[in-house]
Amino acid sequence: MSLKADDRDFLFELLETPSPTGFEMPGQRVWAKWIGKHAEETACDAYGSTWAVLPGKSERIVMLEAHADEIGFIIKHIDDHGFLRLDRIGGSDAATARGRRLNFYGDKGVVPGIIGNTAIHLRRDEAGQEKAPAVHELWVDVGASSAKEVAALGLRVGHPAVYQDSPMELSHDRLVGRALDNRVGGYIIAQVMKRVAKEKKKPAFTLVCLNAVQEEIGGHGAMMATYRLRPDVCVCLDVTHATDTPGIDHVKFGKVKLGGGPSLTHGSANHPKVVDRLIKVADKAEIPLQHESSSRFTGTDTDKIFHSREGVPSALVSLPLRCMHSVVETAHLRDIEQTIELLTGFVMSLDADDVFHQTL
Repeated sequence: MSLKADDRDFLFELLETPSPTGFEMPGQRVWAKWIGKHAEETACDAYGSTWAVLPGKSERIVMLEAHADEIGFIIKHIDDHGFLRLDRIGGSDAATARGRRLNFYGDKGVVPGIIGNTAIHLRRDEAGQEKAPAVHELWVDVGASSAKEVAALGLRVGHPAVYQDSPMELSHDRLVGRALDNRVGGYIIAQVMKRVAKEKKKPAFTLVCLNAVQEEIGGHGAMMATYRLRPDVCVCLDVTHATDTPGIDHVKFGKVKLGGGPSLTHGSANHPKVVDRLIKVADKAEIPLQHESSSRFTGTDTDKIFHSREGVPSALVSLPLRCMHSVVETAHLRDIEQTIELLTGFVMSLDADDVFHQTL
């Protein structure tokens, strides 16, 4: 399958736009500009979580949520010879970092750099015990020979960076790139609002799509925005590990297949009645569902949303993703489309009498 030109342009612009945790606003502006064409209102809060509103027949709110931030790095130290040292933003994997290209976002604009990779000839480990580097062992060359030259580029401690890698399409409907986690989620919920806005009948609930900040470091944006927006029911959308690549133990990590359809999580934060409705919507629309269990927590914004105020009945829908937290995160276009269909169907399935509360 292929994306329509406008949709592809929107998705690729989202994926290209740097939005590391704590520095999400460039991506949020891209998202708000596009979804704003299909919403009555867009707004953001103090830290940048951004939402769009499409009024329904009532003021009751169904919220679809994704997170806007991506992993990255931040300048930790600049030495006298002009080399930079890094710290993580979110769960960046130092094991895959050596020899990669970065863009830093400084006071004078974008500054390219490379994470050094000392030649194998100079670091050969005769005992075969070489380990992946710790993040503090990574060093970055931005072309400077002194700390003064680094400063002249507009860089200082505290400026963020992300990898330069751009999205690309593989054969058989695969999409590859950095920041699919979870910019593709923002794309999906925006597409849902577009489709709901085009429906012949008005939805029973007002639809709010929330693109939250700071998920990668604890879900702070979702917590703040949910307290403010007060949804009656919520479906969170994130990515999950596709475990169909070599070397992954299904006994430990479950079985989720790329191209197998969206995954629905059961347990912990996931309200049984919301989960049941999603299953019914999927069955009616003949959308394949995969299933995952959650014991103590989901590891997503769902954990911060469901206990807001007196409680928000919530569920987690996830897009299968290979190679998470790398520059070759891989999703399937069919999974993306089926997730859009599932969430659109959920919103349109709601009626005035729906209350997702447990009863005695």
